[in-house]
Amino acid sequence: MLTSLTKLDLHSNQLTGTLPSELGKLTRLSLIWLQDNQLTGTLSSELGALTRLIRMNHQDNLLTGTLPTELGMLTSLTKLDLHSNQLTGTLPSELGKLTRLSLIWLQDNQLTGTLSSELGALT
Repeated sequence: MLTSLTKLDLHSNQLTGTLPSELGKLTRLSLIWLQDNQLTGTLSSELGALTRLIRMNHQDNLLTGTLPTELGMLTSLTKLDLHSNQLTGTLPSELGKLTRLSLIWLQDNQLTGTLSSELGALT
């Protein structure tokens, strides 16, 4: 396994299939860009182990399901881009723990519900 990997950029290919939960074992990752592919399935709760992650971009895929609450463990994250997928459910209040976020793009999904007060406290 590539345990020393710090950046994973596979954007704008024709990748298919699901995101492997083993991505959560790449704990040195600071950047993961998988946008503009044809990836399916859900975001794994194991992604919460990527505590060094600064940027995550999975836009323009076919991802489904809800946002895992474990995303709130990514406290180094500054940019989260999951727009133009097929994500559903509500925004987990745990996203309010991501105090370093400067950009969050979730448009063009099927998210529902209200915004929690924790999200409203992000500055």
